[in-house]
Amino acid sequence: MYAQTVADWRSLGPKADLWVFAYASLVWRPEFAAAEQRPATVWGHHRALRMWSRVNRGTFERPGLVFTLLPGGRCQGLALKVPHQQVMNVLPALWEREMPNPIYDPRWLRCHTPAGPVTALAFTLSTHSPQHTGALSVAEYRAIFEHACGRYGSTRDYALQTWHGLRAHGIHDRGLQRLLQDCGIPIDTDTPHTP
Repeated sequence: MYAQTVADWRSLGPKADLWVFAYASLVWRPEFAAAEQRPATVWGHHRALRMWSRVNRGTFERPGLVFTLLPGGRCQGLALKVPHQQVMNVLPALWEREMPNPIYDPRWLRCHTPAGPVTALAFTLSTHSPQHTGALSVAEYRAIFEHACGRYGSTRDYALQTWHGLRAHGIHDRGLQRLLQDCGIPIDTDTPHTP
């Protein structure tokens, strides 16, 4: 999949930059310096905390959760630009971070930004994947938030960091807000955040 992704990027043109669609931890911890970042909306996918994590945010005994892009709806995030000459320095580390196991489905999605559309690499998940949780009840989310913790910390902290990261860029995810509130996790919805 990595080789195909590199080939897909090269097919965009001999001097094509790489755009990456950030919708969760890449918003608040990208681990690379983007030459440009734009607010971006993707249609046809939505952000969902519905992917099992048995290492990073949980364990095999107590699986945690991470965000993914699932089919349907729309998602607001950031389009991050990697200049052409830096792509082969940035992409291997990004791939290792997002795809240590071939779980995500890397896709090229059209991102609508204030400066015009860009085609960006995004990490999505099929609803047929065994990593897809399916529908979870509030009680199940509460139990995961209370107990799931992996090598990068807890699912609870990850969800909160994503909430704050999105808000810092002026992105309001009502579904995530409702989930956190339903699970009794305090969030400050009154403090204004600006991009």
